[in-house]
Amino acid sequence: MKVEIVQVGFQDYRFDIYHTWKLFFEEVELTYQGDNPGEESESLTSSATDQAVSSEHWRMTIQLEENADSSELGTAKAHVLLEQFHPDQEPVAWVNDRSQELRSTTADTQRREVKRLICKTMLKVLEEATGLDMPWGVLTGVRPTKLMHNLLMKHGREYSVNWLQEEYLLTEEKATLIADVAERQLKVIPDLFDMDREVSIYIGIPFCPTKCAYCTFPAYDIRSNKGSVNSFLDGLHHEIRETGRWLTQAGLGITTIYWGGGTPTSITAEEMDALFVTLHESFPAMDRVRELTVEAGRPDTITPDKLQVMLKWKVDRISINPQSFTQLTLDKIGRHHTVEETVEKFVLSREMGMDNINMDLIIGLPNEGVAEFQHTLDETAKLLPESLTVHTLSFKRASKMTQNRDQYEVAERDEVGEMMDMAMQFMQDNKYVPYYLYRQKNILGNLENVGYSLEGRESLYNIVMMEERQTIVGIGCGAVSKILFPQELDPDGNEHRKIERFPNPKDPAIYNQSYKEYLAKKLKLMDEAYNLSIRG
Repeated sequence: MKVEIVQVGFQDYRFDIYHTWKLFFEEVELTYQGDNPGEESESLTSSATDQAVSSEHWRMTIQLEENADSSELGTAKAHVLLEQFHPDQEPVAWVNDRSQELRSTTADTQRREVKRLICKTMLKVLEEATGLDMPWGVLTGVRPTKLMHNLLMKHGREYSVNWLQEEYLLTEEKATLIADVAERQLKVIPDLFDMDREVSIYIGIPFCPTKCAYCTFPAYDIRSNKGSVNSFLDGLHHEIRETGRWLTQAGLGITTIYWGGGTPTSITAEEMDALFVTLHESFPAMDRVRELTVEAGRPDTITPDKLQVMLKWKVDRISINPQSFTQLTLDKIGRHHTVEETVEKFVLSREMGMDNINMDLIIGLPNEGVAEFQHTLDETAKLLPESLTVHTLSFKRASKMTQNRDQYEVAERDEVGEMMDMAMQFMQDNKYVPYYLYRQKNILGNLENVGYSLEGRESLYNIVMMEERQTIVGIGCGAVSKILFPQELDPDGNEHRKIERFPNPKDPAIYNQSYKEYLAKKLKLMDEAYNLSIRG
């Protein structure tokens, strides 16, 4: 669909205008009409396919009035008129007006306030025109709980929940959810805001039995990459040793270690054991690491000897991820294991002594609706793992599913929302509590991903990684380091920390050739962040 945008009184915020429209329509092309005669229009277009709207033409006029500059407080007013034109009918129009007192004292923060005002005014018009409600309002970004933590540090829970409803138009349910998550995180990790002398470690092992259709993680078919595995492991051992040396010299401890990928249990038990040996030889104070997780997500990679290795090295937590308990779905998305195998490997892990198991479920997988998801919940109830992460399907740009979108039929928005409600009710009935949350672009129903656990079984790594409260050192193929610099406060008293993202190569062949070069750059960046000069 095509939309003409007329801006009056301003010419920016076009990225935000576009993404507000994208909340409601998968396919939308915005053409911007300039204020000045003869000015060329600018177009932004989405690349997805939308079957929901067949209207001829839309026009949105957005008018902004401000009576403040960067040196004084004031108010801003937004007026939005949306018109829908049909060839043989009278135009239909919707309108919304909002005003807002500008509370911030700096130009940048005032600009954010004005942006929210424009987006909120647009949102109310589009909700009325489409009949769709947006539970997350105009709040964007992957980590909404970071905002809640900042609010809770200054204000109480009631104020923070109400502020999010007012400033971002969240529903009470979503604002309460992120307040619940933030408060639980502080209960689980009381020193969440005082972890500067520790880091967490992510170890990326980029191999899987097969690559799932929705996946964009480094996940190379281990059957066809046998020649790369040994070289990769050589590089991984080297990275572990050198990172351990740096941490020891810097006097930093380790909070959590997470083996991800890919599927780390794709490699052999002997290869896993050798890595654990290097970890314990290289990393400082392994006895004080709070949590050690291994992602064993694909049941077809789990064997008794690998479980024995993990138990030997005191792995605290593993993941066995069914995603769905419908075999046709697993076949469709490229997971070459059976539903029965998921159950068998879960039982095997239990019998061998694994007492903290996570499972991932995905809402909105191809050809799945309420009935199929209810079946998945019913089968999950027979196992009751210590934690469950409920993902809503996201069409990631580089995934096979996105690149072949017309081959995959997924549920409509209302049905996706119903399945999310079913998941939340299941968690309440079985005494699971939400402890971490994140959102993604192009997620079905504009919803969220939520990690639930039984009391005391929360994943510490998931919390520190998602809240970005300490440095994450990424080791291995495709691993991304997130290096935190010292905290600073802006003029309004808000906490800000520079976070430098440093990715290792995703392709094993490139990693094998260049891991020493990447490691040297990463350690140099860490020297800078921690104000150290410890490498010769």
